[in-house]
Amino acid sequence: MSAAPTKVLVLGIDAASPDLLSRWALDGTMPNLAALMQRGLTGETRSLEGFFIASTWPSLYTGVTPARHGFHYTIQVKPGTYQYQYSSLMHDGFWSHLHRAGKRVALIDVPLSRVDPDLNGIHIVDWSGIEATFGFDTSPPALRHEIAARFGPYPLRRACDGLRRGAGEFGELVSQLELGVRKRADLALHYLAAGGWDFFMPVFTEAHCAGHQCWHLHDPAHPAHDPAIAAAIGDPLRRVYAAIDRAIGQIVAAAGDARIVVFSAHGMHHWYGAQGALPNILHALGVAQAPSVEPAPTGPGPAAVAAARWLWHMVPQPLREALYRLRTRAGNRFAGPPSLPGLDVDVRTSRCFVVRNGHATGGIRLNLIGREPNGVLAPGPAAEAFCAELTRDLLDITDERTGRPVARRVVRTKDLYTGERLDELPDLLVEWDDAVATGSVRHANGAGAMVRLHSAKIGTIAVANEYTRTGDHRIGGLFVAAGPGIRPGRLDRVVSIMDLAPTFTALVGVEMPGVDGRPIPELLSVTE
Repeated sequence: MSAAPTKVLVLGIDAASPDLLSRWALDGTMPNLAALMQRGLTGETRSLEGFFIASTWPSLYTGVTPARHGFHYTIQVKPGTYQYQYSSLMHDGFWSHLHRAGKRVALIDVPLSRVDPDLNGIHIVDWSGIEATFGFDTSPPALRHEIAARFGPYPLRRACDGLRRGAGEFGELVSQLELGVRKRADLALHYLAAGGWDFFMPVFTEAHCAGHQCWHLHDPAHPAHDPAIAAAIGDPLRRVYAAIDRAIGQIVAAAGDARIVVFSAHGMHHWYGAQGALPNILHALGVAQAPSVEPAPTGPGPAAVAAARWLWHMVPQPLREALYRLRTRAGNRFAGPPSLPGLDVDVRTSRCFVVRNGHATGGIRLNLIGREPNGVLAPGPAAEAFCAELTRDLLDITDERTGRPVARRVVRTKDLYTGERLDELPDLLVEWDDAVATGSVRHANGAGAMVRLHSAKIGTIAVANEYTRTGDHRIGGLFVAAGPGIRPGRLDRVVSIMDLAPTFTALVGVEMPGVDGRPIPELLSVTE
């Protein structure tokens, strides 16, 4: 009997709802996932508290917390400044341990990763352009041209984050995502057939895009739900998940007797919270001040940033590399679009300010003396007292739609994590309540898009969600593992996403030391 083309096959489904995966495995929508569940071990995963938006993937593949790898969002405030920069990662991914051990590895579109030029195998980054951060790149470099010649460009013609209206535009998006799944499966099958792999890992990013843009068409209870569009094109999420399931069936069949892990690291549900109001809340509380004079333009808004990122992705690789080298020589180590937003705050008088951290969990950074260039808040007892009062004030704010506190909790980052890069993270994390879905001014004439907040200190603040997204992330995910030595059943505990990296290396007999996660023993009854 010939050897399987890979010893370990890992299939990621980025930002897929674990509830939908389970439901659609049971009702026949995802029969290939159901078959794996029947013969394998199913369990729940949990991402990082406060950082389950952009930090999920870096934490997953490094096996350490954001306080150690330093990546909490795609753009972050550069230490010692008030300027945003593209985020850096100062920690090895699991594949570095594998290639140092002489293992042959294939990685296809692992989100928020950079190409490893030394990898023993192939590394493809951002081919799909969905949530692309660093641009399409490959190792070895010639692989980029081979992919372009054999598979062509990814089918999505417009950035995932874009205004779409009507059945025609949404139907086109879903059809392009379905085609993208098929092309990704073809690409994966082509390189899998080369054989001799120790570890083979494609990630399907299409569920991520569909969840953000189409949750309102999937969920009849969403305030922006349009039954006419849903009737015309069907459930977008169901269509995309079903396409991914067909691809899973093809790739699993081609992998032979490999050990298999299918997972979604974090989930998706309706858009929620009041992140857009957080700067105004801090102004109303008197802890942050708007700029005293009209500032010079510091960067584009979210839509322009998304467009710039997409255009950067479309720049031919030789030109992008030349621009990157120029920017590197100028002291900017971060690839990506050249323009970044600024902080809309008077840093000379504000005791704290909002920093980018996604929309599900707000990030607040203290303007500390000795850490920030114009710090006004003394560290120690003064900062502690300030945080305690700000926490009480934030928890006093109610959402008029529910009568409940708009924030589930406010937590100090240092109470969750320790590490050498802790100071690069937000100091306070505001976890927004997700009890009610928020609409968008871009859909259904703005139904449900307005959020009105009230407390004795802030009075009433109203803000409308102007983003096109109607779905956002949740902290929970799911995994299914099957193959030789893995007993079928249901794991009786939730595993951290940081446990996946050391489990992946252990499956091919390589230790990943010095990480915060630990291997999942139920997947390791057979070791190399």
